[in-house]
Amino acid sequence: MAGVCNSHGVASSPDRATPFRENGWMIVRYARIVVYSVLAAATGYVTTRVLLQRDAAAEPVSVAAPDAWFARARPHCNAVEVETFMRQDPPALASLDGISYAAACYALAGKVDTAKALIVRLPADDRFRAAGVVFDVGHPVADAGDDLSAAPIMELVVFFWPNHYMALYHAGASAYQLGHYARATQHLEAFGKAYTANDGWNRAAEGMLQQMRAHPQGKPQKVEDPHG
Repeated sequence: MAGVCNSHGVASSPDRATPFRENGWMIVRYARIVVYSVLAAATGYVTTRVLLQRDAAAEPVSVAAPDAWFARARPHCNAVEVETFMRQDPPALASLDGISYAAACYALAGKVDTAKALIVRLPADDRFRAAGVVFDVGHPVADAGDDLSAAPIMELVVFFWPNHYMALYHAGASAYQLGHYARATQHLEAFGKAYTANDGWNRAAEGMLQQMRAHPQGKPQKVEDPHG
C-alpha cells in the first residue's frame, strides 16, 4: 500500500495501525449490510419510497454507468416488473444521468408520478435535461401511435421543458386522439408558435386544430403522417 489519505484528503504514510483501521471499517460496513438484509427480509420488500428517499451521500448501490443500467432495465420498464427490478438492480441516483434514466423507466411503466418525483430531486436548471432523456426514450412510443401510453410521457416532458416543440406536438396529438380537445388545442397551438417550419409536422398540427374547431364534439379523425 503506497499510502492512505487522512481526513483532510492528504496522503499519509502507512503505519502499523492502518490494517486495523481498515478492518474496523470493513466490519462496520458488513454489519450494516447484515442489518439491512435482515430488515429487508422481515418486511418482504423495499418500497419505491425508500429508493426515492435514499440519502444521496450514501455509497451508490449500482456501480454501472447509467446507460448500461438502462440497457438492462429497458425490458422491465413496465407496470408489472418495474418495482421488482428497481429493488433488485437500483439505479445510481447520485448523478443526473442516473436519475434521468430511472425517471424514463418509470415513465415507460406508466408511473409518471414517481418519474416526476425523481426529476424534482434535481436542481432546477437540470430538470429539463432529465426531461430530454425521458423524451428520447418515450419518442418511439409516440411514433408507434400508442397514444394512451405516450400522452402521460409527453405531458411529463412538457411539464419540465415547456417549449420542447416535439414533445408539445406529441402531447397534443395524443390528447387529440384520446378526445381531450382542450388540452390538445393548448399543446398544438404552443407547438405552432415554437415550430414555424412549413412541413408535415405543422400541417398535421393545423389539421387537428381545424378538426377540433369545426367539430368540437366530434370524434378524432385520421391525422396526416407528419413524416411525409
